[in-house]
Amino acid sequence: MLTKQQLPTPALLLDLDKFEANLARMAARIKESGKALRPHAKAHKCVEIARRQIAAGAIGVCVATVAEAELMAAAGIPGLLLTSPLADPLKMGRAAKTAAMVVVDHLQQVAWYNDAAAAAHRKLDVLVDLDVGDHRTGARSPEDAAEVAEAVDQATHLELRGLQAYSVLGSHAGGLDGRKRVSAETFRIASRALGIMLRRGLSTEIVTGGSTGTWEIDTAMADLTELQAGSYVLMDLAYRREGLDFGHALTVLATVVSANHVSADHAGFVTVDAGFKAFATDRGYGPEAVDLPGSTYRWGGDEFGYIDRPEGLPKLGDRLEFIPPHCDPTMNLYDRIYVGRGERVEAVWPLKRAGILEEL
Repeated sequence: MLTKQQLPTPALLLDLDKFEANLARMAARIKESGKALRPHAKAHKCVEIARRQIAAGAIGVCVATVAEAELMAAAGIPGLLLTSPLADPLKMGRAAKTAAMVVVDHLQQVAWYNDAAAAAHRKLDVLVDLDVGDHRTGARSPEDAAEVAEAVDQATHLELRGLQAYSVLGSHAGGLDGRKRVSAETFRIASRALGIMLRRGLSTEIVTGGSTGTWEIDTAMADLTELQAGSYVLMDLAYRREGLDFGHALTVLATVVSANHVSADHAGFVTVDAGFKAFATDRGYGPEAVDLPGSTYRWGGDEFGYIDRPEGLPKLGDRLEFIPPHCDPTMNLYDRIYVGRGERVEAVWPLKRAGILEEL
């Protein structure tokens, strides 16, 4: 039997008990709300996790890149939605072959996707991506969104299905009140677009959006038909700081590789073999050690981190688990995840990392 103590570090771990509890909790909420769940697989890039999300009731999964769409399609994962607009006819051709539903926010994208769908001898389902305040992607106004929707509706190889109204700002808006405020504004803008589309006789069957940060807020919104939450199965420090209380199923295992800076009165620090290359660094703070209260983590370089603690520092060779600051880009640093319960490792699931070779 393989145990955590036998793993090479740094290693990415998934606690099955917490993972399954997170799955069940979201599934119950979705069923209660009468909405659908199409969780975002960019959080994990793992076919086995996607399969378990489908088994728990999800209607499909969202993906952020063409490579992710190809991975999931090849594994037979149904109900794919590529949530990122594209502006490369070659990538659009690859996306069309996966049969994923796609999003557009510009008339030129409609033309390119129509050509790609024709070349693939299929009809593609399409959503119009609406800018709901992030100013990252999306048609810049409800009127522009309706114009793009009309173009999709008239395209020979495209099928208009509705609207994407996702707010990245709502995920981490500074607490519950902030998330409620952003969500309310998101669906105020979306409602305007839907009204225009309905008056023009255009399809609004699907309204997709929301995130782990707004999961309980958006599932109460009348216009939303499906939720895109993804991080809930894993969790991270960023979401905990926002007040989310899903279980921390994802951790990184590291080893104390140097303990020469511990003084006689137990003050000082030890060094672990997990640094910039082991954790996402985009949040401005480091990971948190599990079951080591009073400790703090400091970056020590590409391969190292420092653990400070007033007393009771770990010893040379000790194994420590850390909750990452941000789960999605942390997962992206690894090619496998060790899955288990307690100290026992039950499986190793491969992860997909989108790289330049996959895009050629």
